[in-house]
Amino acid sequence: MFRRTFWFGTGVAAGVWATTKVNRKLKQLTPESLAATAANKALDAGHRIKDRAVGFALDVRDNMARREAELHEALGIDERPELPASRRYSAIENHKQPKSYVIDSTTYTNNRNEDH
Repeated sequence: MFRRTFWFGTGVAAGVWATTKVNRKLKQLTPESLAATAANKALDAGHRIKDRAVGFALDVRDNMARREAELHEALGIDERPELPASRRYSAIENHKQPKSYVIDSTTYTNNRNEDH
C-alpha cells in the first residue's frame, strides 16, 4: 500500500513539474514575449556597437593628433592655423518682416496681405 502511495505522489509531482515547465515555455513563445525579447536583444546589440564605435573614434582621434604633431615637427611648423568660425544658416527665414526691393527709387514689398 505504501508503494502505491509513493508512486502516486511521485507521478503527481512529475505532472505538476512538467505542466509548470510547459506553461512557462508557452508564455515565452507568445508574440508579445518574442517581440520583447527581440527588442531587448536589438538594444543590447546597439549598445555594444555604439561602445565599439566610440572607442574606435577615440583611437582614430588620438592617432590623428599624434600624426599631425609628427608632421608639424617634421615640417617645422610651430603655430597652428586658426580656423574660421563656423557659419550657421537658418533653415527657416524670418517671415515677420516681408522682403522688400527697390526699383526706380520705389520700394516694393512681397507682402501678399497688403490692401490693393
